[in-house]
Amino acid sequence: MRTRDLSYWLFLAPVLIALTLVVVIPLFFGVYYSFTDWNGITSGEFVGFKNYLDLFHDADFLASLWFTVKFSVVSIILINIIGLGLALIVTSKIKTSKFLRTIFFMPNLIGGLILGFIWQFIFLKVFSGLGDLLGIEGLQGWLSTTQTGFWGLVILMSWQMSGYIMVIYIAYLEGLPAELIEAAEIDGANAFQRFRYIIFPLVAPAFTVSMFLTLSNSFKLYDQNLSLTGGGPFKSTQMVAMEIFQTAFGENKMAYAQAQAVIFFVIVAIISLTQVYFNKKREVEM
Repeated sequence: MRTRDLSYWLFLAPVLIALTLVVVIPLFFGVYYSFTDWNGITSGEFVGFKNYLDLFHDADFLASLWFTVKFSVVSIILINIIGLGLALIVTSKIKTSKFLRTIFFMPNLIGGLILGFIWQFIFLKVFSGLGDLLGIEGLQGWLSTTQTGFWGLVILMSWQMSGYIMVIYIAYLEGLPAELIEAAEIDGANAFQRFRYIIFPLVAPAFTVSMFLTLSNSFKLYDQNLSLTGGGPFKSTQMVAMEIFQTAFGENKMAYAQAQAVIFFVIVAIISLTQVYFNKKREVEM
C-alpha cells in the first residue's frame, strides 16, 4: 500500500466518499436513533435499550422474522439446485445452449414489483381457471392462505433468481479442465460419478458465492412481497423488510423500526459470514 501513488487514491476517493456518505454515516446515525424515541422529525430523547427489549415481545416482528427464515431456507435450496441444473443443461453439447441461456436469465431482468403483479395474475386467474377446468380445488384461492402465499413467494423468487445463479455456475463449469472429465470417462465413470467426484468438488467456490447472494436477497425481499401478497392474509406472509417499512411509515414509529432494522442487519450479517466461513472451509476439505 505504501507504493501506491497519488493517482491511485484520487481515483479511489469518489468511491470511498460515496460509500461513507451513503452507507457508513447513515448506519451510525441509524444505530444512534434506535436508542431514542425519534419520530422522523424531532431528534427524540434517549431511551436506552427500550426499543430493543420491546422487540422480544413484539409478536408481529417475531412472526415476520420466522416467516422470513423459513422462506429463505427453502428459497436458497431451490434456487441453487435449479440454477446448477440449468447451468449443467446449457453447458452440455446442445445446439440451443446460447438461446436457452438468454431465456433462463430473462426473468432476472424484470423488476420485482412487475414480477409480483405478473405472478399474482397467474396464481389468482390462471390457477383458478385451471382448477375449474380440471376440477382441482387446491388450485383455487391461491394467495388466500398462509401456505399458498408462502409457496407463491418461493416460486416467484426461484423463477427470478435461478437464471442469475445459473450464470455463476456456468462460469465455474466452463473453467473445468476438460482432460479430467475425459480421463474419468475413459476410466468408466458414469455421469453421476463424474458429477459427484469431479465436477461438484471443483465448482465448490461457486456454492459459496451463490449461497451468499441467494441468502442476502431472500432475507431482504420486499418489492415482490409487497406486490404479490402485500403481507396478507392478516400479516401472515409479511416478511421482515415489509414489517420494518410498515412500522416506520405506517405506524410512524421511526426509532422502533430502526431498532428492528439494526437487529435484522446483525442477524443477516452473522448468518452470511457464518455461511461463507463454513463454505470456504468445506472447499478446502473437498
